[in-house]
Amino acid sequence: MSFGAVRAAYSARSDEYTSLFGSISSTHPVDRELVLSWAQGLSGKVLDAGCGPGQWTAFLHSAGVDVQGVDLVPEFIETAKQFCPDAQFSVGSLDRLPTPDHSLAGILAWYSLIHTPPAGISRVLNEFARCLKPGGGLLIGFFDGPAGESFSHAVTPAYFWSLEEMSGRLQEAGFSVIGTHSRADPGVRPHAAIVAQRLLTPGRVG
Repeated sequence: MSFGAVRAAYSARSDEYTSLFGSISSTHPVDRELVLSWAQGLSGKVLDAGCGPGQWTAFLHSAGVDVQGVDLVPEFIETAKQFCPDAQFSVGSLDRLPTPDHSLAGILAWYSLIHTPPAGISRVLNEFARCLKPGGGLLIGFFDGPAGESFSHAVTPAYFWSLEEMSGRLQEAGFSVIGTHSRADPGVRPHAAIVAQRLLTPGRVG
């Protein structure tokens, strides 16, 4: 599944998606606590990578975090600008972010990697590493399951990742895994999250 195909699929259903998931109240309270505590522990600009209609960006902005959003889908970015007019939003691909090298304190990628095929995941993680300052933070959320196995998502095909496999991919991209989280709620796919830190120097945990 190419980025272009993902963009087209979400553009076609952007209004429906926003009505279902465009409010922070649609997220799990445990996730809100994790994301907020992580972001407030950073010093500097945070990027909401794959921000969708901007619910997480607005949530963090309202808590005083210096945050901006980027997403593939122009319709989402237009909605996000209306939803949170004081934050900066732009259209962009996760493997070519409109961000200078080593300029970010943190990147939030909350379920924004789920449509990236296994063959392309390392390219995106390497791009995150390029954009983060040494010691910068990364928080990713995804569906927990057999690594790289596809499943039928409501919008467009998506992929499971295991905590072990995603942790390994992060380490290959120059990150140290700080913590992992998992949750299995009735009636929904298992959830996983990883908190990671960009290495201070290659081959050395900082």
